[in-house]
Amino acid sequence: MSDGDEVNGPTGGFASEGSGVTTDAVVFERLYPDVQLPNRATEHSAGYDVCAYLTGTKTRFSSGLQIFERGPDDSEGVPFISLMPGQRVVVPLGFKARVPRGVEAQIRIRSSAAFKKGLTMPNAPGTIDADYPDEWLIMLRNDSGATLRIEHGERIAQIVLARHTVLPWVEGEVGITTSRTGGVGSTG
Repeated sequence: MSDGDEVNGPTGGFASEGSGVTTDAVVFERLYPDVQLPNRATEHSAGYDVCAYLTGTKTRFSSGLQIFERGPDDSEGVPFISLMPGQRVVVPLGFKARVPRGVEAQIRIRSSAAFKKGLTMPNAPGTIDADYPDEWLIMLRNDSGATLRIEHGERIAQIVLARHTVLPWVEGEVGITTSRTGGVGSTG
């Protein structure tokens, strides 16, 4: 078997289904010329940091009762949005990307954004499928007791690439094979 035939190529790539060709990259398309490429902070980082892209865009907010759009405030030189306590926002990243078939991009909050600011992701981890064609977005919620500021270019989340398996679902009797019943807290 040659390197080109390997399912996991020499750089950890992913085989395209039925093609015999290894795809070793995520295809990345900037929607604006100054968008930053997702970047790993260290050689051993699993996640690729991504940044908020707020220049010239509108951002969707939700208070739970209403959804509205608002452009960034740029009165202080760097565009930013303000997020009230409990409010949710969908932050644009300024790019589209395509992951190989059989791979999902998991979006997770950066630990520093969670700890220092009180930002969370209500749908963590967010999933971006290989066939999602539009701009990548991050849903955030302000769980702090104060209004938070998110700036253009701020590293707000990480993308972790993960393989997944698609299996058929078949109806049948599951049965009980252990004493682990009752759901949450079933192991003690």
